[in-house]
Amino acid sequence: MSSSIENSTKIIVVTEKSKTSPVNAKDRGAPLEWTRNIGIAAHIDAGKTTTSERILFYSGSIHKIGEVHEGTAVTDWMEQERERGITITAAAISCAWDASWGPWKGIRTHINVIDTPGHVDFTAEVERSMRVLDGAVAVFCAVAGVQPQSETVWRQANKYGVPRVAFVNKMDRVGADFFRAVREMREKLGANAHPLFLPIGKEESFSGVIDLVQNVAYHFEDDGGKDDPLGLHPTTHEIPDELKEQAREYREKLIEAVSDFDDVVAEKYLGGEEITVDELMLGVRKATISLKFVGTIPGSALKNKGVQRLLDCVVNYLPNPLEVATIKGQDSDGKEVSVVVDDNAKVAGLAFKLWTDPFVGRLVFFRVYTGALRKGTSLYNPRTRRSERVSRLVRMRANDREEIDVAYSGDICALVGVKEVITGDTLCNEDYDVRLEPPSFPEPVISMSVEPNSKGDQEKMGIALQRLVAEDPTLKVKTDSDTGQTILSGMGELHLDIIVDRMKREFKVEATVGKPQIAYRETILAPAEGEGKFIRQSGGKGQYGHCVIKIEPNEKGKGIEVINEIVGGVIPKEFIKPTTDGIMEACNNGVVAGYPVVDVIARIVDGSFHEVDSSELAFKMAGIFGFKEAMKKASPILLEPIMAVEVTTPEDYQGDLMGDINRRRGTIQGIENKNNAAIVNANVPLEMLFGYVTDIRSLSKGRASASITPSHFEQVPNSILQKIVETASKAPART
Repeated sequence: MSSSIENSTKIIVVTEKSKTSPVNAKDRGAPLEWTRNIGIAAHIDAGKTTTSERILFYSGSIHKIGEVHEGTAVTDWMEQERERGITITAAAISCAWDASWGPWKGIRTHINVIDTPGHVDFTAEVERSMRVLDGAVAVFCAVAGVQPQSETVWRQANKYGVPRVAFVNKMDRVGADFFRAVREMREKLGANAHPLFLPIGKEESFSGVIDLVQNVAYHFEDDGGKDDPLGLHPTTHEIPDELKEQAREYREKLIEAVSDFDDVVAEKYLGGEEITVDELMLGVRKATISLKFVGTIPGSALKNKGVQRLLDCVVNYLPNPLEVATIKGQDSDGKEVSVVVDDNAKVAGLAFKLWTDPFVGRLVFFRVYTGALRKGTSLYNPRTRRSERVSRLVRMRANDREEIDVAYSGDICALVGVKEVITGDTLCNEDYDVRLEPPSFPEPVISMSVEPNSKGDQEKMGIALQRLVAEDPTLKVKTDSDTGQTILSGMGELHLDIIVDRMKREFKVEATVGKPQIAYRETILAPAEGEGKFIRQSGGKGQYGHCVIKIEPNEKGKGIEVINEIVGGVIPKEFIKPTTDGIMEACNNGVVAGYPVVDVIARIVDGSFHEVDSSELAFKMAGIFGFKEAMKKASPILLEPIMAVEVTTPEDYQGDLMGDINRRRGTIQGIENKNNAAIVNANVPLEMLFGYVTDIRSLSKGRASASITPSHFEQVPNSILQKIVETASKAPART
């Protein structure tokens, strides 16, 4: 094969180092043309981490296969990941692969792999990884097909324009159906999905794959056989006779699909000419990079079948950093700036993740888009308008680090030494005026309170939460002004559970978590009058304050109004303000359950004073007593916060979710149906919404989503009033 092949557009395959682009630095290891940045993304339990482990093993990066179920997977290195058997944080790791066929055969292609979580609670990890990747492997379960979180990661890949191939995993499982999975990708994801390989057998009899581009079959020994227990050397055969017709049919379909993207293939296809393997391979590559074609590969990562063919597809079909769309940024005037991949240009890149390493401190995961970043360089942050020095550069191997002197354009590395950086910051040379678009993150959907167990824990908890919020853009922390509680908000109960677990293990913070206290309110239904007297005689100067207060309901949302209606100086002017202060203080703790009072008009109508004994303090106390007495007579009620809830669900689950809203004392406000989805609007008391998002995911198999916003306050039903009053009386006093 010649040193470079070019098809009808810019897809250029370079097979000699001397012919690589001049944008490559002379001392660069793997040229940009021989570099791939990929992510492994899928629904939880589709087999992403197992696939990542096999990729690392077959490429020689690790020498022993780790297993998720044994807690030995390299990319699942956190204690919480190993205990639960799930991926929580996106792990970056590098490897190299020598393709078994195609133009890059014999060339070590450098692959940066990011293994992302599948659980919806950690969707931010996928979001920020997709923002910096050039390609992705979407893993699907051959039994379950397209699952809800598969749809989410697919939308994220579409959002950031990431070309991808699909690996249909678990072909050895009972109920596996490769063709159904491909069909679901077309129907549910709207993907132009076509098999690049066909499975030979399925379930227990899954024994190989047919490569439709090369027109050959690969056979896998069961469990590798005696001579090849790890499946390192699958054998190549002719396509079995009984599958030749099926292979011919699907190869025709593949050529027809690719001809829409490649003029050479289209011309030969229409002319009935033979299409060479290289022409078809380049056609598939071009179609994949166009984002309008997805090649699918069957396999079983756990049984070591098909992962090497997947690696061939990563090299042959996914783009290098030069082939993806040019990254756009903005200068300080808001004008668009193109960031072109070039090792010899000024440095610019994106900080897409922060992590606190127990040994080196804060790590900033960084994608270099252009330029060559050397350790010791100072980088400018346009957000803070400050420069910071990169003291060390490391290449990540999950939680291990490899020190490097320079990171080139297209590389994913980690920086040590930069301090004031948050996720989404651009870091660049000081004289390069550019800001890259940061990843966007969803708003938190669930909250819980967290209380330190001791004063020592309180200080440590503040430091821990500060670091965890810096690492995780979907974690929010606030102090509730009504209850004084520290409230954590996140993407789900599992997300918050992991945060609390990390506080305990990494930061040694002992804390109690629970349902947040509800910020109830109190008001009145009727007008009433109360008299407040504060008289103390202690053998010298005494205390004397006396006022009469009339109260009445105010308009909703108007708050507390205090009106002075004193005539004839029965209370001197200097004591009106202390009386008003007393009324306002009394409003902080109502008479029903001690919650703040809202929407009341209080009028100071009468009173008396003593020439010697009256004081500001005495009239303040009189104001408190007078207001409390009046409120007891004014039909006081307790109000609870009501939230506006909008649930979007497939129509199949509409009835179950509406029933659930009714069980939560909610009232349905309206239902709208569009595109096979139902949008249910309801008002639901906040007290009944703890754990709601998790519950609707269970009821809808993860297909429904909800947005919750504060709406208004309503009277608490008598049936639950007593319970709230009892709980409030046992709670610590509110200030």
